[in-house]
Amino acid sequence: MKIAEHLGALRREGELMAAAADRAGLAAAIPSCPAWQVKDLLRHTGYIHRWAARHITEGPAEVIDGPPEAEILRGGPADADLLGWFRAGHAALVDTLASADPAVECATFMPAPSPLAFWTRRQAHETAIHRADAELAAGPADGPGPEYPPRFAADGIDELIMGFGQRRKYQPQSGPASRAGLLRVIAADTGDAWSIGDGADAGCTVSGPASGLYLYLWNRADAAKADVTVTGDPDLLTSWQASVKIRWG
Repeated sequence: MKIAEHLGALRREGELMAAAADRAGLAAAIPSCPAWQVKDLLRHTGYIHRWAARHITEGPAEVIDGPPEAEILRGGPADADLLGWFRAGHAALVDTLASADPAVECATFMPAPSPLAFWTRRQAHETAIHRADAELAAGPADGPGPEYPPRFAADGIDELIMGFGQRRKYQPQSGPASRAGLLRVIAADTGDAWSIGDGADAGCTVSGPASGLYLYLWNRADAAKADVTVTGDPDLLTSWQASVKIRWG
């Protein structure tokens, strides 16, 4: 996907997230993040949007260090102003990325064609996944979750597998995550496929529509709700999931 496509997705997903958070209410529990209420989700994502924008506006050579998550969740405005604060930060991030010099130089934490491409893509998917959290909080609790455009969802799967999944500094070097074997992930509606691990034949295959796979691999829907099928040795999937450590920074 191109920068303009990711920018459009970021704009759309942030607006949908705010609308879902408004429907749910600040005190609603988030099934996919059991320790959080909607107000925590807004504080977290609102901080991340501002943190991401700083990389474009300040051009640091290293990724900006931030406070612990607990401090982020204690910060931000009063509850009554929280939704407006989130919307303002999201809009500012969209404007910052849209007006940035395509040749802007700043730190990133995964490979990308350019820093601008990295930050636009990362924030589009950051926001889209947290939109799912807000939608789940808004209910119904047993619903399948949001539906994403297949091309965008496949791009998000690619970022997870080829981006986060390759960050060796966050992966354990032994234990369950070191289990050998070939894991295949197939987005049936887009034709995209990924191979993870070693072997000529897949020991485990995870397949389904791109949108469902996107939610399932990000732990926002179970296999049945996401219309995802897992065949072969499920321990290969479990070991890979245990190896991929996602951190906001």
